[in-house]
Amino acid sequence: MALFHLNDPGKLIDPVVVVAFDGWVDAGAAATSALKELAAGGELVAAFDGDQLFDFRSRRPTLEIQDGRPERLTWPTLEMRNRRIGERDLLILSGAEPDFRWHQFADDLVGLVRRFAASQWISLGAIPAAVPHTRPVPILGTESEPGLLRGGVQPGPQGLLRVPAACISIVDVAVSHAGVPSVGYFAQIPHYISGPYPGASVELLTALGRHLGFDPPLGLLPEEAVTLRKRLDTATVLDESTRHYVERLEGMADESRLPAGDDLIADIERFLRDQGADLGGGGRPN
Repeated sequence: MALFHLNDPGKLIDPVVVVAFDGWVDAGAAATSALKELAAGGELVAAFDGDQLFDFRSRRPTLEIQDGRPERLTWPTLEMRNRRIGERDLLILSGAEPDFRWHQFADDLVGLVRRFAASQWISLGAIPAAVPHTRPVPILGTESEPGLLRGGVQPGPQGLLRVPAACISIVDVAVSHAGVPSVGYFAQIPHYISGPYPGASVELLTALGRHLGFDPPLGLLPEEAVTLRKRLDTATVLDESTRHYVERLEGMADESRLPAGDDLIADIERFLRDQGADLGGGGRPN
């Protein structure tokens, strides 16, 4: 039984699939916010079956109650939409990360990629990192074979890294094993921010535009990024310990080096523990 309901998109022009899920690798909602902007106005191609994919006890629907009368339920969704930009169709898959049936989900997506003859699979994501909000958002890349990344983005991190996998990574591997060129662009988000981080959404869309050769729609994301930057700068100025911490991160960023040593790790943990009112507004990072 298929996990999705399909609408015929008609004849596609040089289609590529662009993907982002919420949750594990969507810090600051950067990737899903980027694809929400990109997919705006797009035609629905596939709607995935939430009853088969989601645990509604951990990802509950939202109930609207008007004057004591339950009126509307909003359920978690996962959809693929088609938006033609220039001379290319973008098949944009975004929404809630599935809880169940990851193997079948990956197989079904490989089938969709083949059905639509997509030439590329592009994942977007975001991870918390020891980077300051006062510097450009760093972008890390992944690629199924050398030379696929564009726009000066480098694959990384170097060496062997073992981490708990997100659902999007499961599908990345399945699609690349099926012979489809696959890349990923992942923004690094200041780990002391837990709320939305629109500046990273802008950078992800910019990286996608460079990869595919088009000017991406940004909507209000740049203005939202400026507003948040002003809030963060104000909070940094008002708190001396925060200011010193951000300055330390700036030094590492300017030297293009990653944090190292148990002493710095302890500093980071202490910083997060001591922030009763975080800079982004909403607790510890996702």
